[in-house]
Amino acid sequence: MSSSTLIDSHCHIVFRNFDDDLDEVAERWRAAGVTALLHACVEPSEIPAIRSLADRFSEMRYSVGVHPLDTKHWNVDTQETLRKAAGEDSRVVAIGELGLDLYRDSNLEEQLSVLRPQLDLAMELDLPVIIHCRDAADQMLEELRARHKNHQCPKGVMHCWGGTPAEMEGFLELGFYISFSGTVTFPKATAIHDCARMVPDNRFLVETDCPFLAPVPRRGKRNEPAFVEAVAAKVAEIRAQPFASVAKCTSENARSLFALP
Repeated sequence: MSSSTLIDSHCHIVFRNFDDDLDEVAERWRAAGVTALLHACVEPSEIPAIRSLADRFSEMRYSVGVHPLDTKHWNVDTQETLRKAAGEDSRVVAIGELGLDLYRDSNLEEQLSVLRPQLDLAMELDLPVIIHCRDAADQMLEELRARHKNHQCPKGVMHCWGGTPAEMEGFLELGFYISFSGTVTFPKATAIHDCARMVPDNRFLVETDCPFLAPVPRRGKRNEPAFVEAVAAKVAEIRAQPFASVAKCTSENARSLFALP
């Protein structure tokens, strides 16, 4: 049992590849010291299943939102669907994951048309946002800076951070947290290592983004919340800090941002 408590600030255990052994997965995350986890949502049809997982695991909280690669799931009723889901369950602690992804898609205007009403909803409900941003930092910063000028920029986290230190500084200036995933354990991820070294103690989180991006030495296998311990350990090594202090500050930061138990 880990003597330090950890929070997995971004996971997806609703996926079918957890169907057969989810109780054992939960045993492992508890044994690793994971005391809370935040389940991200990629599109509204997931919400009932995620809610039932929160019924099953009391340490779980979740978000509601539409991922930038799932814009096909956005329609005239979607904002109201998300508003209603957030209003019905106090365990909804964020809007997302939302954002921009120009790595896998090039439909920027369509992605912005789905992003903007979700950012508006986060402001309306006073909830933080979980931002997915891949090969789109300039466009995302432009959008958020314009909102910041008009006092319409929600708080939130840049999830699964994969950008440069200069890009990170832009998001930090807007008040965002930076979350590190299993990619921080990859040997060639030097920009992410630099970011992990530089980010202030009070502004970063750790996550798995499971079932994706399992950390070294499990790279290429199914990821799970227990493996957030390996992410925190690598960040501690990079920062030349004790594991316990990284576990403590990332847990405090996650609780502060998401009002976690």
